[in-house]
Amino acid sequence: MNSLYAVSPLDGRYAGRTEPLREYASEAALMRARVRVEVEYLLALADLDATPLELDAADRSDLRALYEGFDEADAGLIKRIETEGYGDYAATNHDVKAVEYFVREHLPEGSEAASWIHFGLTSEDVNNLAHRLLVRGAADDVLVPQLHAVRDALADFAREHRDVPMLARTHGQPATPTTFGKEMAVFASRLGRAIGRVKAATEELEGKLAGASGTYAAHVAAYPDVDWPGFAREFVAGLGFEQAPLTTQVNPCDDLATLFDALRGANNVLLDLDRDAWRYVSDRYLGQEAAAGETGSSTMPHKVNPIDFENSEGNLSKANSDLVFLGDYVTESRLQRDLSDSTVKRNVGAAFAYCLLGYLKLRDGLSKVVPNEQVMAEELGATPEVIGEAVQTILRREGHDDAYERVKALTRGRRVTLEDFRELFEELAVDEDTREQLLALTPAGYTGVASDMVDALDAADR
Repeated sequence: MNSLYAVSPLDGRYAGRTEPLREYASEAALMRARVRVEVEYLLALADLDATPLELDAADRSDLRALYEGFDEADAGLIKRIETEGYGDYAATNHDVKAVEYFVREHLPEGSEAASWIHFGLTSEDVNNLAHRLLVRGAADDVLVPQLHAVRDALADFAREHRDVPMLARTHGQPATPTTFGKEMAVFASRLGRAIGRVKAATEELEGKLAGASGTYAAHVAAYPDVDWPGFAREFVAGLGFEQAPLTTQVNPCDDLATLFDALRGANNVLLDLDRDAWRYVSDRYLGQEAAAGETGSSTMPHKVNPIDFENSEGNLSKANSDLVFLGDYVTESRLQRDLSDSTVKRNVGAAFAYCLLGYLKLRDGLSKVVPNEQVMAEELGATPEVIGEAVQTILRREGHDDAYERVKALTRGRRVTLEDFRELFEELAVDEDTREQLLALTPAGYTGVASDMVDALDAADR
């Protein structure tokens, strides 16, 4: 299909950027994951002493090849079984049953394994595990590496510009100076911790394999002497998940909600950065490289717009909206099961795609900006009142209990210069060492240990 006719921009305008998620977010990917669960479950049944099912090494290799070599033709066959029917199979109108028949279709004629495919299972046993295989892969292989790339870019930015003094703003007003590098280090540090929460959430995903009402009833009816909860625990662990200990027909999905919330937390850090970067560009603290031939405005030729940060902000905001919805919705089910979550879960990939777009566009934005040290220095020089905090703090040290009031009277609601401060210092009853310390104060030099604080990133990296 021509991407210009795609319903969603994820498969249209942004298809090139969202392509890495196709392996985890497409319907074909879900089919492949379902085949994997069905095959591995069949092999696990064959390993049970209680069952008469026997599969030799060649059988096992052939079965695993169904998902290891899963391709477009295989996905097409499953879809055909579901919607049109195939061979002896009428249209199932059921996507999981179509997968079962797909596996059966690839067994040797007369194979005893045919009756053991999907034995005792409900569709949700397959689906919840398949979805988690995809969610974990998308997070670990696509989203987390991109988050790390943003974090590394911020850390490099912080180290390179650790000594560049910059006016801070609190409540939008001039405040105690900082350094540009230290402010980027704050974002890098926050993002690093957020990435840790995302990784922890993927490691704690839980799988369910307990039958139609979460009681192992069909399994126990067939083989009452088998420890089915133990079997399920071992099988789920073999796929890399913890076992959800108590469920209805559905996995309660609290684990997915935790992951969605962790991603939203990482996105919130980056949204904060997007908005700050936009403001720094607006204030000319950051200069932007203009791409050759790129149009910034359709009417104002001089403009270079901060479109990457704006695009990132929009996509991350959309992602967060979807993640909140998903986290709320998938954790609710009418009684033991209703089907509304099935269609909702198909949109997890879209939420992840908006995350991915946000990360990529933010990286693009960071790669095109550089601190404008001259502008930062000029604004610091034009805002000498910010040393007032240092002045009143030094005077307090020297026992002046009216220090705050004196500086307030000098600076509140008026423009002041360094010369105004120096006149004040000459009038003060302080020793000469203190006077020299006060006279040496400048906005650009009043950054505390901001530069050294960037080293906390190196400690975190180690």
